[in-house]
Amino acid sequence: MRSSWYSKLSLILGSRPPINWLLLTVVGVFVLIALLGSSSSSTTFDSVTASVRREIYLNYRRVKEQALSDYLELKYLGPNHVKDVDFCGKDKENYVPCYNVSANLLAGFNGGEEFDRHCEISRDQQHCLVRPPKDYKIPLTWPSGRDVIWSGNVKLTKDQFLSSGSMTKRLMLLEENQISFHSDDEVIVDGVKDYSHMIAEMIGLGSDSEFHEAGVHNVLDVGCGFGSLDAHLLSLKLMAVCIAAYESSGSQVQLALERGLPAIISSFISRQLPFPSLSYDMVHCTQCGIIWDDKDGMFLIEVDRVLKPGGYFVLTSPTSRHQGSAVGSKKGSYTTPFEEFTQKLCWNLLAEQEETFIWQKTADTQCYTSRKQDSIPLCNGEDGQSYYRPLAQCISGTTSKHWIPIKKRFSGSLSSAELEVHRIIPEDFSENLEFWRSTLRNYWSLLSPLIFSDHPKRPGDEDPMPPYNMVRNVMDMSAHYGGFNAALVEARKSAWVMNVVPIGEPNTLPLIFDQGFTGVFHNWCEPFPTYPRTYDMLHANGLFSHLASERCSVVDLIFEMDRILRPEGWVIISDKIGPIESARNLVTQLNWEARVIDLQNGSDQRLLVCQKPFLRK
Repeated sequence: MRSSWYSKLSLILGSRPPINWLLLTVVGVFVLIALLGSSSSSTTFDSVTASVRREIYLNYRRVKEQALSDYLELKYLGPNHVKDVDFCGKDKENYVPCYNVSANLLAGFNGGEEFDRHCEISRDQQHCLVRPPKDYKIPLTWPSGRDVIWSGNVKLTKDQFLSSGSMTKRLMLLEENQISFHSDDEVIVDGVKDYSHMIAEMIGLGSDSEFHEAGVHNVLDVGCGFGSLDAHLLSLKLMAVCIAAYESSGSQVQLALERGLPAIISSFISRQLPFPSLSYDMVHCTQCGIIWDDKDGMFLIEVDRVLKPGGYFVLTSPTSRHQGSAVGSKKGSYTTPFEEFTQKLCWNLLAEQEETFIWQKTADTQCYTSRKQDSIPLCNGEDGQSYYRPLAQCISGTTSKHWIPIKKRFSGSLSSAELEVHRIIPEDFSENLEFWRSTLRNYWSLLSPLIFSDHPKRPGDEDPMPPYNMVRNVMDMSAHYGGFNAALVEARKSAWVMNVVPIGEPNTLPLIFDQGFTGVFHNWCEPFPTYPRTYDMLHANGLFSHLASERCSVVDLIFEMDRILRPEGWVIISDKIGPIESARNLVTQLNWEARVIDLQNGSDQRLLVCQKPFLRK
């Protein structure tokens, strides 16, 4: 009877060492109980035995459930099921999960909300490989890829180009199989450089090269067009991030990422942006199509939420619907709804020039409490992880320790006092950065085809190093302090990083933003809001262990990583032996090249280095 029971258990759980140790532990516990029981009362013995049995039962159930889940996932993608992993249909070439307008309408969403992100409705994720378009080509390396992209890689049609504005035609040239953008080094009359210089003058600066002196380091560009302003701001060493709504025909976000510019699908519709409060020094909108004073000013309240104290809101729009000339008018008693909202938000109109208006958010929290009549209430409590919460009708951040005017911040490494605000011990922060400095040097030597060959040794210093600009768009899927990003900056790698802080992990995004980087909150049980083939490298440190505790599907995550990774892109996963082996078994079924690296430091940590092949069908 015992043999039959043990055989069934082995069939379910496999002959894994952890189960053998668990059984050995059970035997040891009973032996110990027996020895102790000889000198104790039968009542005590029964009590201890019952307690131990219950604990053993609970541990066994947890192990069994996890093992069975892992077994079924691996069986689904086992050797006998390789043929099941096929390409998705041609209609999925630009597939972005969670954006299904038809399903959202059937679920009752309307008034614009049907275009928003609804992962709880669109459970249509398929275990298939999103194929590249027929004319897809590997993007050019940076900085060439900023100015020239392959037209077959994005869904920008000739009709869309011809219907775009006159400035777009001056900034772009559509050729047979390429889209060319004017280089940042070229002077464009009445173009991006002049526009950026005008904004700088309007906030009291002599030139846009002085943005840092005004405390501007992070810029959120709402509806970034084709990314020309963001490319210019990045040349000034400002972190400019584009956000735009999802479009099934491709969008500004897809094109910006193709150019190697930071971007993410997000919109002002019904939910908060996936950023913490007090994140950006400037929010910019040029003809971004948003009626800012709709929904009782909740869009403006959301801008106020993500703006740091003393930050700027720049609005350029010829069709302002009273967001234009009437905003700053002092003639007469009439005020527009837009102007009323800005007054309630304690914004000060700094300047207006032609169709551009700039407001500055107050740095004085007393302003909100002094305006009692028809004032916007303050939010209760400190902000947590703002992950697609409903838009709020209250002002947030006023009680936060991060309420520091932008002009009082300085660029460079964070001081001990600033780390104290983030409740981080300076020594821990320094050790983390030093760890990533040395780790990055090892990483870069592994990004070589040698790692997948039959080369008899690990790539070393004598091996040819990969080109420094082989990757541009990098995602750190579990960013922690942003140390990987900081190490890339110090090493002068021409890459930018989307720092992702998983839901359930400590909220370190404010620290990441204060270092001049960018990032988002994300739940890795859900797909990431971006188009396919938009990242050159994915980095995950400890993420798979975290997902095991969150009971997320590792299979879904691997397919999602394949979707957002460009062909010939790289993946580096750092984790314990168990998760690494599970991930390796999965990625090989997707035809990724994969190699496990033993760090040889006596720990159970391993690296899984992968490269996605360029497959067509």
